[in-house]
Amino acid sequence: MTQSPALQLPPPKERRRLREAASLTRAQLASRVGVTSETVRGWETGRATPRGRKGEKYARLLNSLGTPREVTEPHTSVTTTDRGRPSSRGRGAGSRPPARDRDRAHAADRGRSPTPDRGRTTPRVTLADLSRAPRRAKTPHRPDDATSALDPEQAFDALYAFCAPALVRQTYLLTGRRELARESVERAFQIAWQRWPEVARDRDPAGWVRAVAYECALSPWHRLRPRYRHPEPPPPDAFDRALMDTLLRLPPSYRRTLLLYDGVGLGLPETAAETEASTRAAVNRLTHAREAVAERLPELADPEVLHWRLVELASTERLRAAKPLVVRQAGERRARLWTRAAIAFTALLIGTTVLTVRTAPTRYEPPVPAGETVQGVPPPVAPGPLSESERHLRSKLLRQEQQRGPDRLMPQPR
Repeated sequence: MTQSPALQLPPPKERRRLREAASLTRAQLASRVGVTSETVRGWETGRATPRGRKGEKYARLLNSLGTPREVTEPHTSVTTTDRGRPSSRGRGAGSRPPARDRDRAHAADRGRSPTPDRGRTTPRVTLADLSRAPRRAKTPHRPDDATSALDPEQAFDALYAFCAPALVRQTYLLTGRRELARESVERAFQIAWQRWPEVARDRDPAGWVRAVAYECALSPWHRLRPRYRHPEPPPPDAFDRALMDTLLRLPPSYRRTLLLYDGVGLGLPETAAETEASTRAAVNRLTHAREAVAERLPELADPEVLHWRLVELASTERLRAAKPLVVRQAGERRARLWTRAAIAFTALLIGTTVLTVRTAPTRYEPPVPAGETVQGVPPPVAPGPLSESERHLRSKLLRQEQQRGPDRLMPQPR
């Protein structure tokens, strides 16, 4: 019974068609299933397969919206009755689609009713901000659609508005530092703007930026910076402080795997790919991380409860990202600065090389060899330093020489 919904899943293209036919956005469908819109996008494009409880819930929701068989059968029955049956039967068949549409609308309404109770108190980390991005930017819901319809600046701004607020909260859970989370996300988007042709063609631009932001946040060089040597003030709530302390005690790889799977809602294959590990290694990291959290906080032993506690912890902090224009300009200034520094270093290296070539000797000059003893005669020794009496006599002779002057040479007659 648990695997029956997985067998009734329509093809990926049909899943998207069913969602659009029900006038549901990807964010709304993801909020009902309890995953992120990126996960739903992977299910609709065929890059990921729904599994587990989320997959069963997704299959039941699609069945409530209408399966491919329910959509295609009325058209075939109408054509066959029009061709091979009397017109009265055709009218009877033609009267069925409105009733079925009404049933489908009631089923969709029934599917909408239980979801707001779950998402009303604690919205998902990546949905509360993503759902507002299309209204602000007035762009398509998918970042890759925006890149094809807009110029690079507008597409980057749409991607930033789509992902940046959620990424700041995720990075805060990863590091426990508010300023570092904001700085890491801005640095990730600056790198994305420098490599925008590559990011725009990527199948998952949001995942590309998220991976770079996590790498920047978990860099070991931050411990050498004076501003990050001391911890920041913890959350005000006692349980939130205990949860944050538990997360920071985990190894970085375990913490990242737990955040991606239980916080963001990625599947195991996507989590393993983003952490550059095998699926088995990702499962082991996730298991050990959950055990460590449950050991210190037994009430979070349930993964579903852990997920919503992570969402609440990220939502309590008022973390805001900078404007996309500011991030783009900062990235451009940083790129110009490094370009000028590279040019200056290259010019300095070339000047040093030219100076060395001009001043270096052009031939080999052997050193003066030491003296040798020839037939018992020792080599001449250079005079050493004068003693005090010798310096006094030398100065006295020089004074007398200056007073009398040198002797004049006169020719002598023969």
